[in-house]
Amino acid sequence: MKSIMITFDQAYNERIVELLDRLNCRGFTRWEQVQGRGTKKGEPHYGSHAWPSMCSAIMTVVDDHKVQPLLDKLHEMDQETEMLGLRAFVWNVEQSI
Repeated sequence: MKSIMITFDQAYNERIVELLDRLNCRGFTRWEQVQGRGTKKGEPHYGSHAWPSMCSAIMTVVDDHKVQPLLDKLHEMDQETEMLGLRAFVWNVEQSI
């Protein structure tokens, strides 16, 4: 199993949850207001007067065969609107209960 942490502009929220549903990635945890700044492009998401937008984050744990289809769809979404910001990170899950 793999854990996928997805960080994204809040504008993506519904699209990402719908994508998880379509790919049968049922379980996830969402943090609705996180701050951040991308490593390549896009504007900071600080929730301030100067940088008013905010990010959200979702972590899901999925079977290995679901990782690449999810990453491919997220990459497509990011390429459509690069300035919004969307990143995904994958970690091995050693154990779960």
